[in-house]
Formats: sequence, structure tokens, C-alpha cells
Amino acid sequence: MTLDYLIKNAKTRFSGNELVQIGIKDGKIAAIAPKIEGDAKQVVDADGHLVTESFVNGHLHLCKVYTLSMMDDEALGAYTGEAMGGAMTAIELAARVKEKYDESWIIENVRKAVKLAIRFGNTHIRAFADTDTTARLEGVKALIRAREEFKGKVELQVVAFPQDGVVRDPGAEDYVEEALKLGADVVGGIPWIEYTDADAQEHIDRMFALAKKYNKPVSMLIDDAGDPTLRTLEMLAVKTIKEGWEGRVTAQHARAMALYPEPYYRKIEYLLKRAQIGVVSDPQTGPLYARVKSLYKAGVRIALGQDDIADAYYPFGRNNMLEVAFLAAHLMWMTSREELEILYDLITTNAALALNIPNYGLKEGGNADLVILNANSVWEAIWNHEAPLHVFKDGVEITEK
Repeated sequence: MTLDYLIKNAKTRFSGNELVQIGIKDGKIAAIAPKIEGDAKQVVDADGHLVTESFVNGHLHLCKVYTLSMMDDEALGAYTGEAMGGAMTAIELAARVKEKYDESWIIENVRKAVKLAIRFGNTHIRAFADTDTTARLEGVKALIRAREEFKGKVELQVVAFPQDGVVRDPGAEDYVEEALKLGADVVGGIPWIEYTDADAQEHIDRMFALAKKYNKPVSMLIDDAGDPTLRTLEMLAVKTIKEGWEGRVTAQHARAMALYPEPYYRKIEYLLKRAQIGVVSDPQTGPLYARVKSLYKAGVRIALGQDDIADAYYPFGRNNMLEVAFLAAHLMWMTSREELEILYDLITTNAALALNIPNYGLKEGGNADLVILNANSVWEAIWNHEAPLHVFKDGVEITEK
């Protein structure tokens, strides 16, 4: 067997002090062993550094990246202030930028962000595009265009996302369906933004009807405010089970979970497990966040996401999932070595499970989506949060310096 690549002197998360070789052929991991016999077209020396799966970003508003310069700080203050009591107001304020939406300038910002993703070994992104009566299809068209331009380097799962609601924004549903016809990969939603519980349920029902019609997964921003009475996560889980969509749904944020009474949280935890819903938390972009450690311990498909890059909700971000894990370690006080390993799961294996990415993992037969880090351990990798030394996607090196 002639390999396409042979990575030698590699340390993995589970090889202890033993160095191994990793053989890559036809986009797959052909072998992992102390010594692999045969030739290789290219040999890469990991020099004792850690080799892992490449990173997965379960949540990024990619159509909005770098739009902060087009806004004042009013929305940012409303979103993060007063225990997130003004989150809905923040969304309404931030919507003003969409009046200027045009594919021609959005695509330039998107390219900049996706190139950063490659640099930092982030090869899978669930990318949200506002799809409503203000944004129309401009963001969706830009993200679909970027998905094709970066094919083989970054997998963009384009979410048609009715940011301003469905019931409260008549016509948004039609735009979501048009986006699916154009080629969007995922049906989005944000039911908590509706004015009543009945409207929130209708929002979920309408988006699931589209998901079933076009056989698409679902991603919804859920209960993203400091209000323990919000219940759209429960609605989403129950709907998922009733429609037989288990394993095909993710819930972004779920920040109100931080305020749930314990008995109610336990019910939600059970429903999330039964529905096989992935939960993507973004603790760096708001003062409340889902109960990440409890969800992980319970076996829920919990992950971390970037959420925003220099937009009306968050003024930072580099599409660097190691940096997201670094921030989460401080915000959630997950600083022991064991907890750092959990955080690493949340940007790799757990995140892939949350997004239902097939054949992901550092295993023989797995897709050869890998990074060689400038670090010898997970602790050091998160501490430094530097760009990897080498990045592979589908068995091809795509490293950008």
C-alpha cells in the first residue's frame, strides 16, 4: 500500500507517551500504529506534537461577521447587560444592519472569516444566515457561494435562519423555503423570539414542516435570554421526538437553562437525551450559558461554538475553537486537566456528534480531517490556543500560515 501521507512521531490524546504513525490514503485514515509498513507520497514529521481531529464550530452567524463597524454599541449593551433581560431588544436593534445587506459585501467578510477558520484548523462550521423579510436571501446566497468556494477545505452547513421570527415576521417562512430550494443545508429557527408561547410552538411546527418536506436537519436558537420561564427548549425536544427527527436537531444557546429550577432541568436533560438533540453553548458571548458540565456528564450531545465575530453581539472572535475553549475554561471554571479534556471534546468529537457529522474521528477508516498542534498536550494546546502546525481536510494538507 502506498499512502498519500504518513505522519510520523505523532502523539495522540490516548497514546500516552508512545509515539505513533498515522497513514492517510484516499481521504481516510488508513492506519494508526507504532510503525506502518509501506511507502508514502509525502511524509510529515509531527516531532512529538499532539495530533487530533480538526475542529468543529457548531454555531457561527457567518453572514454577520465584521459588521460591528457598521453599528453602534447599543445592541451589544442590550444583549449582555442586566442579566440578559434585554436580549430581545438587542436582536431588534441589531436587525438594522440587515437593511444594508447585499451579497457583494457579505461574501468578502465571509471569505475573511473562513480563511481564518482554515488557519486555526476549524474545518466544519454550522453557519447561520439571516433569512427574513429584511435580509431576504442576500446572506444565504453569500454563504452558499462560500460553501462551494471552500469545498474540500471547510465544510459549511448553511442554515436558513429566520432571525426575527416567523409569526411576527410574515413572509419569513417563504424566504426560508426559497433558501432551501437554493441549496441551504439546514432549517433554522428562533421560537423564543415570538410574542406568545402559542406563536413559539407555531414557529417550531412551521419550521419542522419545511424540514420534513425537504428532508433537512434543524438548528434553532433557543431561550437566549435571562428568563427562567422560557420553554422553547422543551417544545423543541418534544417536537423532535413526535416527528421522529432524533439526532437531526441542534439547540443553540439555551442560556435560560442556567436559571432553571433543578427538577425542571432534570426533565429537560432527559428529553434532550431521548431526542438526541445537540446543544451548542457559547459562554464567551453572554453572561448566561447552558449547564455544560452537567449536560456532558449526563451524556447529552453538548458542544461549544464561536457564535459571533465582530458583530453587534460580540466584538471579538477569530474562528479559533481553541480560543473558544480557552475562554470557556475561565468562564465556567473548567481548569483541571480532566476538565480541559472535556472542553477539547466539546470542540471536536462531541461537536461532531452534536452536528451529526458522519465518519468523524481519529480512528482507522475515519475521515482524515486532522490537525498537528504546536503543543504536546491538550492542556498546552488550550493554554496557547495557537494555530496548528499542519491542517488536513479529506486527507489533503490545507495549512495556511
